[in-house]
Amino acid sequence: MSIKSLTPLEGRYGTITQPLGNYFSEWALIKYRIHVEVEWLIAMASNPAFAEIRPFTSEETTFLRNIVKTFDETAALRIKEIERTTNHDVKAVEYFLRETLGAMSLADVLEFIHFSCTSEDINNLSYALMLKHGIEEVWLPTAENLVQTVTDMAKEEKAIPMLAHTHGQAASPTTVGKELAVFVYRWNRQLKQIRSQEYLGKFNGAVGNFNAHSIAYPEIDWESVSRSFVESLGLTYNPLTTQIESHDYVAESFHALTRFNNILLDFDRDMWLYISLGYFKQKAIAGEVGSSTMPHKVNPIDFENSEANLGLSNAVLDHLANKLPISRLQRDLSDSSAQRNIGTGIAHSHIAITYTLKGLRKTVVNEEALAANLNHAWEVLSEAVQTVMRKHGHANSYDKLKAITRGKGISEEDIKAFIESVELPEADKKRLLALTPSQYVGVAASLIKHIM
Repeated sequence: MSIKSLTPLEGRYGTITQPLGNYFSEWALIKYRIHVEVEWLIAMASNPAFAEIRPFTSEETTFLRNIVKTFDETAALRIKEIERTTNHDVKAVEYFLRETLGAMSLADVLEFIHFSCTSEDINNLSYALMLKHGIEEVWLPTAENLVQTVTDMAKEEKAIPMLAHTHGQAASPTTVGKELAVFVYRWNRQLKQIRSQEYLGKFNGAVGNFNAHSIAYPEIDWESVSRSFVESLGLTYNPLTTQIESHDYVAESFHALTRFNNILLDFDRDMWLYISLGYFKQKAIAGEVGSSTMPHKVNPIDFENSEANLGLSNAVLDHLANKLPISRLQRDLSDSSAQRNIGTGIAHSHIAITYTLKGLRKTVVNEEALAANLNHAWEVLSEAVQTVMRKHGHANSYDKLKAITRGKGISEEDIKAFIESVELPEADKKRLLALTPSQYVGVAASLIKHIM
């Protein structure tokens, strides 16, 4: 973290985003490129069809894979130094490997480094692995932590009654837990799609036809070799591409992340409003200041910070989802520059989730305020009364209740006097007279079962 960082991702939020650097930084991109190059070299040496490259000893294979395992900043800077001469980032990786292997007992296999590959063969696999691992190992655990936190809250608060609001106006009561469970259910649907996301890879040369491959080794089933290699990396093989993998799966992934973000944005705003209404209290943390001039304030800043970062995340992810699947003819380079911002979109989402979690740790349900609010909303029982009246054939039941409740409050005495005036079976009348706003929650508490 530097006070001179250009963006808050490395500056203000650096401690939050630091784990993502292992997957979306320039260092990570270089490391994943080396990983792909090394695994391709090992794959060829393990295949007797490539007669001109000898099999590796177990020590040589370990040495090659250790180049990736021990990859550090010094190695990355050496590659960047080579790139200043080549003016080509992938070729710099190839030359670094030639340099590294040439000093060992592997000098005889140097010509098979990057064999038959175009840069995009290496890049598309690297980005697919970066995205897959970054989401699965950093973003997803954080998102799952959020969903589990809200799930636990929903279970604990499933029976706490709360006045609902539709169009900003008092509506039929609900429970705190049920309203939280709505978000959990929505998030879980998106997480299911994110977990099952395919990450595609291609490995078929300059324009996707195995042109150079089939000239060098016409007897090899190149589609089979390519598929086997891509799948050995944990990716899904794409058999039909131009020079580039078409990035449709990237758009699918980012659309799913954006949907998760939007549900979180909805949640943040609801929590902000619940705090404003007094439904949730915020804990005063020793040493914290809410306002530079108003000493009493405890502001819901964590939810507001989350909201801001979600907007930035969605802007980047939406742009990339729309841009990356489009490329002129067999390729243009605009996708290359755009892909370097993948980490930016995911990082802002990661920051947002982190801040929402921080906000939740500082909020508690204000049951007293909830009860008081319900006790001043007897008009919400008009729905119950007119529905029971309809059941027993009373004409214009809705309009009769509307006349005494619409746009105005009504007391407990008023609603009970009205019930007493209506001819109803004794059991129904008794049930209505005993009903309070806090009891009029339907089966809200039992609906929590859908997130268990």
